[in-house]
Amino acid sequence: MAVTIKDVGKLANVSPSTVSRVLANHPKISDETKRKVREAMEELGYHPNLQARSLVVKSTKTIGIVMPHSTERVLENPFFPEVLRGISLEARKSQFGIYLTTGASEEEILQEVIEMVQGKRVDGIILLYSKTNDKIMDYLLQNKFPFTVIGRPYQNAERITFVDNDNVFITKQITEYLIQLGHQKIAFIGANMEMVFTIDRLKGFKQALKENGIAYQKELIIYDKELVDRTKEKLTEILNLESRPTALVVSDDFIAIELISYAEELSISIPEDLSIVAFNNISTGKYMKPSLTSVDINIFQLGVEATKCLLDNITYPNAVTKRITVPAKMVERNSCCRVAE
Repeated sequence: MAVTIKDVGKLANVSPSTVSRVLANHPKISDETKRKVREAMEELGYHPNLQARSLVVKSTKTIGIVMPHSTERVLENPFFPEVLRGISLEARKSQFGIYLTTGASEEEILQEVIEMVQGKRVDGIILLYSKTNDKIMDYLLQNKFPFTVIGRPYQNAERITFVDNDNVFITKQITEYLIQLGHQKIAFIGANMEMVFTIDRLKGFKQALKENGIAYQKELIIYDKELVDRTKEKLTEILNLESRPTALVVSDDFIAIELISYAEELSISIPEDLSIVAFNNISTGKYMKPSLTSVDINIFQLGVEATKCLLDNITYPNAVTKRITVPAKMVERNSCCRVAE
């Protein structure tokens, strides 16, 4: 005979309704009661029928994850598997699964989101990025559907719960680090003015230059669309400029690692000829020669905090919006050095 919540409640010495609340991870149930109930479930071999439960409580127990388009390329970037690891771990604690968008274009992704919402496929959505003109964010706001964002919303930030680093501050800090090493010609590589994190990082970069009396030079800003299939050419171009940079702030470790490999082909010594600092602190960077100085943005924690916020929004629809700032710090390695006197 199948084990029921009545059997679990009897063994744990609680009511069946308390067992049900433990299964729903109700915040008003004490940790001690949760522990007793879960031990009873394990002893009896009880496994809740989550599909049946979802029908009763009108919940899918699923979180929708909106990824940038071209999912195959996105998953090659270690940022996304790591942030998904944080989301999955936190979701699992509340017995939630995840549902990934797979659209190849912005229009396809928007249609998937509409189908998620209208078809009641998910209880809430996490956007893994923030863009300047985001139809998805607008749609979710208009439909008052629970969602959180990893990244600062460009508009309506006061109405949206989001999790982010202080990108302005940390980029100002790493640019000043290069300036203190004697660098006066510093390029910013991988700018994308559609992505809000890049806008904030470029703002911090400019602030550091201005406060240290260094002129901002447009020719030393390289946009990511300029790098597509021609990173080596762009590196050659900026190193042939009259205002040749001696240091680079790079928006992503992936790009920085590619630049380091091309620098070797071009007989450019890192860091003696060119210092490099990047973002994301992926594991590959520390094994490069030289090892890559990078900003650890706590990718895993971004995923955890975004999920916590979303589950709160699902449970308490009228809760106030939150801004969670996850600390970021520079990990100093061997890709930067002082300018030779």
